Amino acid sequence: MPFLLRPILTLMLLCLTSLATAELDYTPNQAKTAIEVIDELSTKHYRKQPLDDELSSKLLHELIDNLDPTKSYLLQEDITEFQQWETRLDDMFRAGDLSAGFFIYNRYNQRTMARLQANISLLESDFQFDLTKDEYLPVDVDNNQWPTTNADADDEWRKRIKEAYLRLMLNDKEPEAARELLIKRYTNLRKQLGQRDSEDIFQLIMNSLASLYDPHTAYMSPRSMENFRIAMSLSLTGIGAVLQLEDEHTKIVRVIPGGPADKQGILKAGDKVIAVGQGDEEKVDVVGWRLDDVVDLIRGPKDSIVRLELIPAQGDSAGNSRDISIVRDKIQLDEQSAQAEVIDVQTEVGRYSVGVIKIPAFYLDVDAYYNRDPNFKSTTKDVVQLLQNLEKQNVDGIILDLRNNGGGFLQEAATLTDLFIDPGPIVQVQHSDQLISRNYRSRADAYYRGPLVVLINRLSASASEIFAGAIQDYGRGLVVGGQSFGKGTVQVQLPVREGQLKLTESKFYRVSGNSTQHLGVVPDIQLPSFYDVDKVGESSEDNALPWDRIPAAPHRRYNLTRVPMQTLQERHEYRLKMDPDLVHLHDELALVKERQKVKQLPLNEIKRREEAKEYDTLLLTLENKRRLAKERPLYSSIEEWQAVEEPEEDNDDRPLAEKDPILYEVGNIMSDYMSLAKSPMQQAKQP
Repeated sequence: MPFLLRPILTLMLLCLTSLATAELDYTPNQAKTAIEVIDELSTKHYRKQPLDDELSSKLLHELIDNLDPTKSYLLQEDITEFQQWETRLDDMFRAGDLSAGFFIYNRYNQRTMARLQANISLLESDFQFDLTKDEYLPVDVDNNQWPTTNADADDEWRKRIKEAYLRLMLNDKEPEAARELLIKRYTNLRKQLGQRDSEDIFQLIMNSLASLYDPHTAYMSPRSMENFRIAMSLSLTGIGAVLQLEDEHTKIVRVIPGGPADKQGILKAGDKVIAVGQGDEEKVDVVGWRLDDVVDLIRGPKDSIVRLELIPAQGDSAGNSRDISIVRDKIQLDEQSAQAEVIDVQTEVGRYSVGVIKIPAFYLDVDAYYNRDPNFKSTTKDVVQLLQNLEKQNVDGIILDLRNNGGGFLQEAATLTDLFIDPGPIVQVQHSDQLISRNYRSRADAYYRGPLVVLINRLSASASEIFAGAIQDYGRGLVVGGQSFGKGTVQVQLPVREGQLKLTESKFYRVSGNSTQHLGVVPDIQLPSFYDVDKVGESSEDNALPWDRIPAAPHRRYNLTRVPMQTLQERHEYRLKMDPDLVHLHDELALVKERQKVKQLPLNEIKRREEAKEYDTLLLTLENKRRLAKERPLYSSIEEWQAVEEPEEDNDDRPLAEKDPILYEVGNIMSDYMSLAKSPMQQAKQP
């Protein structure tokens, strides 16, 4: 860096820091609301956790982390000053005194405004980034330290701006266009910051407290409630994805089954949105934006096109982004309905016909149900119809595909379980007063008694886990796939003086007594997973309620225990080593996980381009390895391989082994299961 840059930037930042900024303060009603929120959390939350000095210390650090998660704006001297409240916030908040929280925010706001303006001034100057210099930017922000001086902060920000600039260059932006885009980014962030009011800050402070109880407890301000109400009542259209903030990025948490993004099949959980564009208009950089503002950009009229620039979750460690276009649409109930298909599986002992029922969510048309409309729509009713159709096709067994099923109506999870087991308990619920209820039960004889396999993955959550856990506990069928999400808690909505508190009031437990919370459902046979359990799922969340167990509910066991599980496992492992498509999947996942271990990004342009090419070369090598094993012609270059268009989901005529190797392998496991087992419903053992 030129020797003049650091003192100039430091002087600039010091001058800007001294500028007066409008300070926000809390209202009397917010003070009274805080007292209410604290009372509700202390008396009604499942986790009996008093607001004391220990929690006060955690609250201080949580608030600071929520404001500045990457340690980018505040200085160590600020953190030291804030420590005066480390054991005092509990007493202050209980008295409705939020002055410390607002003081911390106002200091953060002052530092951030100054820093963003310094970034803009740097980019507008004639300073040139040295893209030939060998230096690095850490990827893991959790290990960042608070800068001790403005000079330290200047140098870190120079690297951050340089990395953003280089990333744009790698994605074919001209140098001046890249600078202009970054200037717009920091200008927009200043504008966004300037629009915050006391309601925003109060919500942030209350959520910092609520999140210390568990990840699903949250406070919603009156404005947030109104925005949510309007969104629901107007049925706003969008892409069909659940979003959340992670550091400065908007991350895709889940792609909603049946939605536009799901149909297109190119948006994945873990992808990060860095820019949003409308039709042919220029994309708007959204790094650092508030979540609700990003959501507003992504929503829009039906049949209109939204363009997203993404950092792929399973992409190259060099940080290259990619552009996708999605046609907005409403998510129709019919499109989330259970669907069925028949797959044929050829094994050494013969050919099996297997019915696959995909259940994207546990849905129920509530209005029609409570109005006693005989034609009300529900998961269970649809699955009964699909089972009837599959039985007419003489299928040998059924696979229930619950991958990416985030849950839904608990009642539907119970009635669906009722189709496969005879009368008995399905789930236990323990409330915050420690009382246990077993009201969800199977009340009729099983509708389907044939071979059953349940397929889950890391995004199978809540009601999905209750169903899969019951099937596993009863020994009614095999559960295969990846360890499920681990969301085993129940929330209630509580109105407070201003806004609403969503609070965790109870926990789910399986009939075995094991909680689905934190641990989730561990499958009988594990399949390769796209998701890192350390980064996705309840166990990856801060302050998640722990796994525990209560006494088992008396329940029968079916004859799954007579199946030689070791033989099933050995056959599965053999195919993992020998089947070209499964080997390719394993190799690809291993490569992605290896690349995710990278701790720092080079800020040298040549090295970054070499890394990107190396990654593409490795992927091409894996693809050619598969093609060689399947006796197909090899791709001669990266360009030839990338020119081959991926087929649309609706027009994908590739063999099942290629388009869905996981389901293909589950079909093989089901065939092994049927060849080794007698009817699992014979001679059920009584408790």
